[in-house]
Amino acid sequence: MKKEKRPEESEDKELKKTQKEQEDSADTGKAQPEEQSEADKYLDNWKRTQADFINYKKRTEQEKEETVKFGNSMLLLAILPVLDDLQRALDSVPEDIKDLPWVEGIRLIERKFSSSLETQGVKLIKTEGEAFDPSVHEAALHVDGEDGMIINELQKGYKLYDRVIRPAVVAVGNGNK
Repeated sequence: MKKEKRPEESEDKELKKTQKEQEDSADTGKAQPEEQSEADKYLDNWKRTQADFINYKKRTEQEKEETVKFGNSMLLLAILPVLDDLQRALDSVPEDIKDLPWVEGIRLIERKFSSSLETQGVKLIKTEGEAFDPSVHEAALHVDGEDGMIINELQKGYKLYDRVIRPAVVAVGNGNK
């Protein structure tokens, strides 16, 4: 014999089912803010990590550019004394042989050498008549002259682009005239 369902039983089952769904949704409501805050935390960490990675890429690219730009600075520092010697030699040529062709040839070599360094980003630091600047000048002497002004250049200074590779060695005025 089939058991007939009583209408009360089916209503009880539906009522229990509805109550269970409400309890489940209440549990989900409590867990959802916790899960949302955890998801937000993970999202923030991911964004921070992404920003850190972008900054890392920019920094390494900049370091690579600087390495390429200033990689030859040690070579240039080794070459500058040769240029100084060549210029001193040309400055000390006696008057009676200054116009000889071989002296002019040496002078042309010196100009070509200087222009080659300029094309590589090497620039001469201005000195005489300028105010003393400790970031680009090195004071070796205090002599009579206007206070804080460069009176004499003892050794030329050079910059590679915007960076000093060798400061100019100068004599600075001490204020006594």
